[in-house]
Amino acid sequence: MTSEYPQPATDTSTSTAAPAPQPVAQPVVQPVEEPSPWPSSTAPVPAVPRAETAHDAVHGAADEAAPEAREGRAVQGQIELGPQNGPTGRPMPVFPVPAPLEQHGPARVISMCNQKGGVGKTTTTINLGAALAEYGRRVLLVDFDPQGALSAGLGINSHELDKTVYQLLMERGTDVREVIRETAVEGLDLLPANIDLSAAEVQLVGEVARESVLARALRPALDDYDVVLIDCQPSLGLLTVNALTASHGVLIPLECEFFALRGVALLVETIEKVQERLNPALEVDGILATMFDGRTLHSREVVNRVVDAFGDDVFHTVIGRTVKFPDATVAAEPITSYATNHPGAEAYRQLARELVARGDAA
Repeated sequence: MTSEYPQPATDTSTSTAAPAPQPVAQPVVQPVEEPSPWPSSTAPVPAVPRAETAHDAVHGAADEAAPEAREGRAVQGQIELGPQNGPTGRPMPVFPVPAPLEQHGPARVISMCNQKGGVGKTTTTINLGAALAEYGRRVLLVDFDPQGALSAGLGINSHELDKTVYQLLMERGTDVREVIRETAVEGLDLLPANIDLSAAEVQLVGEVARESVLARALRPALDDYDVVLIDCQPSLGLLTVNALTASHGVLIPLECEFFALRGVALLVETIEKVQERLNPALEVDGILATMFDGRTLHSREVVNRVVDAFGDDVFHTVIGRTVKFPDATVAAEPITSYATNHPGAEAYRQLARELVARGDAA
């Protein structure tokens, strides 16, 4: 029977060897880059050249009024640089221990300011103040937040006090020295606050020169201290404007988080308005990265963007994220005494040395 399917041709050659198998090409696997957490459609910091972003927007008026005001920044070029880059991606300087002071005062006033809450303003105020006191500086901390977190963090129950910063602002004849309280840290004093301060925001509206009330109230005590640190509330209201008007400089704690970065532009705008209208000598001392975690791409991205936008206005020191800070707060102590050898304590000591080296503290 004949098959209806065609039969394959029969090979009649004398060779019986099978052809050698050809190697199979392997597909090339391209490395996959770690995705960036930044949304492509959102730009937290405008893509503007640094000279037009940080320096002109923040320091323009102060530089024109007093060219020598920023001489502290040049000190960095005279400080020995370490062999490795720091967490900000720049060579880390070695900041020397500041020399003891022969005399105290008048104080330089610095506001801890950021309208976003939870970025480390109070923690920085307490621990930077304690670190400066360790180096022999006389420091006054001003609790200018109605929540009173600064006072509580130093073990002072401001609700039981007859006089707080509210009476200093609103009651004529109140001497600032009557309101100041000593703390457990030698060389560190406190001007306490409580919820009464929230009423001052409304009551000050009717005052003459309402933006300068705090500056006038602090003036008698400035000769007694080397540094005054003001812990501002998380807003850009009248109390914060009072703090900026009373200050020589602003230190901006910035959480290493995307949404915290977006608010810096609004804060810079407020600082610029205070410079133009109320306090031409006001300057930004620096931006401090807080809650930094070098293991995460997100933290590194935030720091890189801040450095790209603000350059040398960003401190080389960064404050890492650690549970020791809330633990120290519960214990009502600065971390410099609660956990003396902890990296968080050393970070604030380094910040104090950097602040002195930059010329922003005595």
